[in-house]
Amino acid sequence: MNVFRGSAQLRAAPPCALTIGNFDGVHRGHRALLEALTAGAQARGLASCVMTFEPHPKEFFTPTLAPPRILNLRDKLAAFAEIGINQVVIERFNTAYAQLTPEQFVAEVLIKRLHTKWILIGDDFCYGAKRAGNFASLKRAGEEFGFEVSNINTVLENQERISSSALRNALAQGDMVKAELLLGRPYAISGHVIYGRQLGRTLGFPTLNIAVANHLQERKPAMTGIFTVLVHGLGDKPLPGVASLGVRPTVEDAGRVLLEVHVFDFNAQVYGRIIRVELLEKIRDEAKYPDLDTLQSAIQHDAQYARDYFQKKVHV
Repeated sequence: MNVFRGSAQLRAAPPCALTIGNFDGVHRGHRALLEALTAGAQARGLASCVMTFEPHPKEFFTPTLAPPRILNLRDKLAAFAEIGINQVVIERFNTAYAQLTPEQFVAEVLIKRLHTKWILIGDDFCYGAKRAGNFASLKRAGEEFGFEVSNINTVLENQERISSSALRNALAQGDMVKAELLLGRPYAISGHVIYGRQLGRTLGFPTLNIAVANHLQERKPAMTGIFTVLVHGLGDKPLPGVASLGVRPTVEDAGRVLLEVHVFDFNAQVYGRIIRVELLEKIRDEAKYPDLDTLQSAIQHDAQYARDYFQKKVHV
């Protein structure tokens, strides 16, 4: 899969089948659209292309009110690659881009840069300054410039629309079962293992630490808490463990979001390696403790809870 930082890099690219969106979470609704795109692109002899935005337009217009991101960029791109997308354009969303009229967006971006021959969009798609463009105007533009326009209906689960908002709500409530249902896979975070303060080691629970990009540090991540986890990337099979996702209120006040993973019965130096952590069940909320002894006792309880979780799974 080819990744381009901006559509200007594609001026010499071959004609494409295109979809556009933020695709935060790459949930089952997104996957239905992306799988239809790849199938349609193949049938038409076109390259499948996804255009997404950085930053999220809501972060640009209302940064303090924008929703927390569900996936980091690495995990979003990995999901695109798994589906079979040929190329991804990460478009820089700025003032100039926000001011493009629907007509300018079609002529400059879709035609001149991306060489779009077929575009597939969701039923709520809007484009151009003030979201003035919609399916009907895009259909008219396609007739004028010679590209095909199709849309796909919303995917429902128990009469509820599968959306990034529904997924964020499930994560915020710690409902990992519903999150997995909406995603079609367990919720996971990946990243490089970084050096930490080594505090977990002194407490008897060494951790692998991943910095979670928060983009705007005054905003909370999609969820926080203590979780049972499976860790991929450390061996031939995923390894069980327990993890803390949050700002570590007992030992730090900088607001940095960190995923700290204690892998059971594992002791190796893996700094710099990329791991993927599946969050399977929320044990409890993050909490601030009066001292390290109380924190250590809580970690012991969490670790035993997680071990019991996996033990039950073995015997089911």
